[in-house]
Amino acid sequence: MYGNDFTAPGTQTATASAAEPDLEDFQRIIDADSRVEPRDRMPEGYRKTLVRQIAQHAHSEIIGMQPEGAWISRAPSLRRKAILMAKVQDEAGHGLYLYAAAETLGADRAELLDMLHDGRQKYSSIFNYPTLTWADIGTIGWLVDGAAIVNQVPLCRCSYGPYARAMIRVCKEESFHQRQGFEILHTLSHGTEAQKAMAQDAVDRWWWPSLMMFGPSDDQSPNSAQSMAWGIKRFSNDELRQRFVDMTVPQAEALGLTLPDPDLAWNEERGHYDFGEIDFSELFEVIKGNGPCNAERMAHRVRAHEQGAWARDAAVAYADKHAARRAEAVA
Repeated sequence: MYGNDFTAPGTQTATASAAEPDLEDFQRIIDADSRVEPRDRMPEGYRKTLVRQIAQHAHSEIIGMQPEGAWISRAPSLRRKAILMAKVQDEAGHGLYLYAAAETLGADRAELLDMLHDGRQKYSSIFNYPTLTWADIGTIGWLVDGAAIVNQVPLCRCSYGPYARAMIRVCKEESFHQRQGFEILHTLSHGTEAQKAMAQDAVDRWWWPSLMMFGPSDDQSPNSAQSMAWGIKRFSNDELRQRFVDMTVPQAEALGLTLPDPDLAWNEERGHYDFGEIDFSELFEVIKGNGPCNAERMAHRVRAHEQGAWARDAAVAYADKHAARRAEAVA
């Protein structure tokens, strides 16, 4: 998911024509490859598409804290623990930036969270897989965050200004996460035979789910064409997936690890790597809630939200108290 088109087949997103007389300014902004800002008039379909995509992206960031957060207490050194804590904290911050961007479109953050909790909105399918070993943490950093970078860098040029600006900082931080993951795997793959085997096992399990992060093939993606026409997306799912494969294969060679695809080979004529067919039926099953950790992730998220209600209530009471004091002072 991570800002890409992950609406299940058959699901429709509301659209509106940018040719409507009162939306001519919007179309001029799109045609000029400029930025739409919150106060600009925009088609309702454009707004709804952005809310869906940004919310899904934000949900993915906060759910994505879980598989890595579980390893903070088990990190193999104090240095690794500190780095992992910083990374999980970054992901919380990314969620904050993105929920704030959605709010500029009139969305209510509490309602978005309610929609996540009751299944009306989704998050990235990649976070419904378990982290079985320390090598999984490295692989998430290298493959999952690497795929996120390929997905998200074009979003820095998204036609909606608040989203594009939020993505600049997110992408800078994701690049550090990807390097951290690569460094973990490099240490393991150049360690003992057991450590290298652990690294290879993690890569074997995460490779195909990472390719699925870019969403279904273009011919199965119902919203992709409209999102590209509006300048929300800059590249199709398949284009981004190919870019990720081309980037990752040389990195795997540097790690001394094998990507689990017998069809992976350089195609001189295309100037790209060929790779095997992806079983998207697995992707849609995970999206439907049938992944290895769907129930666990949502139960943990809902429980944390409920247990944190007192903190949110206290923050609101504190803000109300100080607002009342300022009003009295002005009076």
